[in-house]
Amino acid sequence: MTQDQRLDYLLERFKEDSEKYKNLQVGESIEDKRAALRSLMNIRMPGLMDEKTLEIQDEYLSRRLAEKGIVSLDSIPEATDKISIWQGDITLLKVDAIVNAANSQMLGCFVPMHTCIDNCIHTFAGIQLRWECNQKMNELRSIHGQSYEQPTSIPLITEGYNLPAKKVIHVVGPIVYGQLAEEHEKALADCYSNVLDMCLENGLRSVAFCCISTGVFHFPNQRAAEIAAETVKEWLAVHPDAMDRVIFNVFKDHDRRLYEQQL
Repeated sequence: MTQDQRLDYLLERFKEDSEKYKNLQVGESIEDKRAALRSLMNIRMPGLMDEKTLEIQDEYLSRRLAEKGIVSLDSIPEATDKISIWQGDITLLKVDAIVNAANSQMLGCFVPMHTCIDNCIHTFAGIQLRWECNQKMNELRSIHGQSYEQPTSIPLITEGYNLPAKKVIHVVGPIVYGQLAEEHEKALADCYSNVLDMCLENGLRSVAFCCISTGVFHFPNQRAAEIAAETVKEWLAVHPDAMDRVIFNVFKDHDRRLYEQQL
């Protein structure tokens, strides 16, 4: 089966799986088909599909990522001891773990084709990621009650599935409404230190952080970069042999410059 055939097959299966969009009309271009498939995956509620569909999805996604260009750890230079800055698509990083800026529901972004990192990670990991997140949240609800949502700064770890990264660590960053407060700053620092603690507990020696809480969560970019760099450097000083590399993954030139100033 060619990659184009996989795309066509998955489109039909995901349309059949959706009561609302089973008659969705899709353009003939590869771009239109890719956008339609991603959108159908984005809006789909947690759950697995038949084994054949999952196998074809996995092959399709792994080849898509390979086409885009997987980035290995040894190709990323260190900015300072054990810390790197890398600008690009976090879903391409072949590291032990990547960090997802999640929401408190921990199910990913349901907005079709949204450009947030949560959407991108769930798209290229495959539908198994949302299913595992849902399973883990159900376990937590059985303990804490059905209204349970993941608290700010408390990470949750899952498999990486079709991503080059072995694991995804999901964490909810603080949302800044109005003026930045000390409690926001502490919560953001806790995101970084708690994720690193989780790496230590799980034997993960390389991790890529996204810019947690900036963007739609309104944390000022410069202060976020300062806190991220300070927290990571302090943690590494206490645990000098715990990590091989900590990567600050940025997407915008502005954020890259901010992290360069800190390191």
